[in-house]
Amino acid sequence: MAKFENPTKVITGVNTRWSYANVWDPKSINGGAPKYSVSLIIPKDDTVTVNKVKAAIQAAYEEGESKLKGNGRTVPALKTLKTPLRDGDLERPDDPAYAGSYFMNANSATAPGIVDADRQPIIDRSEVYSGVYGRASVNLYAFNSNGNKGIACGLNNLQKIRDGEPLGGKSRAEDDFATEEDDDFLD
Repeated sequence: MAKFENPTKVITGVNTRWSYANVWDPKSINGGAPKYSVSLIIPKDDTVTVNKVKAAIQAAYEEGESKLKGNGRTVPALKTLKTPLRDGDLERPDDPAYAGSYFMNANSATAPGIVDADRQPIIDRSEVYSGVYGRASVNLYAFNSNGNKGIACGLNNLQKIRDGEPLGGKSRAEDDFATEEDDDFLD
C-alpha cells in the first residue's frame, strides 16, 4: 500500500526547541477561542527542516489559492502574504533563545498527542516545558478571514527528544533539589 504524501505536512528536526509551550491546557489569546499552542524554534542550520517548511508553505499557497483569492480578482503573491516561518534574529533580537534560528507559532483547537523519544505517551506534565527539544508534526494551510490572508501553521503532535535549559527563567524542581550540599539541614 502506497503511503500518501501530504505536501503541507512537516515533521521538524530533532533540534527544534519548544517555547511558549501551552500544550496541556488550551489558552485564549485576545479573547479568541482557546487553543493549544507552541512556538517552534528551528536552527537556521537545520536546512532540511527549513526547506521542508518552505516547500509546505508553497504547497499550502497553491492548495489554497481560491481561498486566498476570496472575492478579489487575483490571488495575492505569496511574498505579500503573512507566512508562519519568521526570522528570530530580526523579530526577537533581544531573546538569545531565538538567535540564529527561525521560528513558527503552531496552534490547534484539539490537544496534540505528546510522546517521548521512544514514542511512549508522556503523562507527567513536568516533562514538557518551554525549552525542551523535540520534533513537531505541523500542517500548513491557507487562511482568509476578516481581511487577513496568509499561511498558518496547525499543530498536530509533539515528540520530546531531550531536555533543555528551561526558557522563561523558571527552574524545574528536579534541578533545584538535585544538589546534596544542604544534607545537614535535618541535623
